[in-house]
Amino acid sequence: MDVIALARQLGKAIQEDERYIAYAEASKKNDEDEALQELIGEFNLIRQNLMMEQSKPEEEQNAEKLAELNKKMHSAYNAVMTNENMADYTMAKAGMDQMMSQVNTILTASIQGDDPMTCSAEAAHSCSGSCSTCGGCG
Repeated sequence: MDVIALARQLGKAIQEDERYIAYAEASKKNDEDEALQELIGEFNLIRQNLMMEQSKPEEEQNAEKLAELNKKMHSAYNAVMTNENMADYTMAKAGMDQMMSQVNTILTASIQGDDPMTCSAEAAHSCSGSCSTCGGCG
C-alpha cells in the first residue's frame, strides 16, 4: 500500500475517533448558536476599532478611547468564552489538538529515522516560562 492511501486511512480513522466527533459536534453547535455568533461579531468589531486606534501615530491616539475599547474588548471576550457552546468547543478542540500533536510527533520521529512503533507520541516540552515561545503544555 502506498503512503497516500495510508494517509487517507489515517484521515478516516481520525474522523472516526471520539475526539474528532466531539470536535465536529461542538463546532456545529457554535456555528448554529446565533447569540454566540453575535457576541463574536461584536468582539471582532471592537478589536478592529481598537487596532485602528492603536495604528494611529502615538500623538494622535486617544488614551481614554484606547482604554475604553480595551475594556470593552476584554468584556466581549469574556462573554464569548463563557458561552456554553464555546466552552464545549474549546475543550473539544484541545482534545483534537492533543491528538494531532501526537500524530505529528510520531510522523516527525519516523521521518527522522525513529521506529514509528516504539517512538513516544508525546512531544518533548521544556518550559521557559514564556508563553510566547511555547509549543504547548503536554
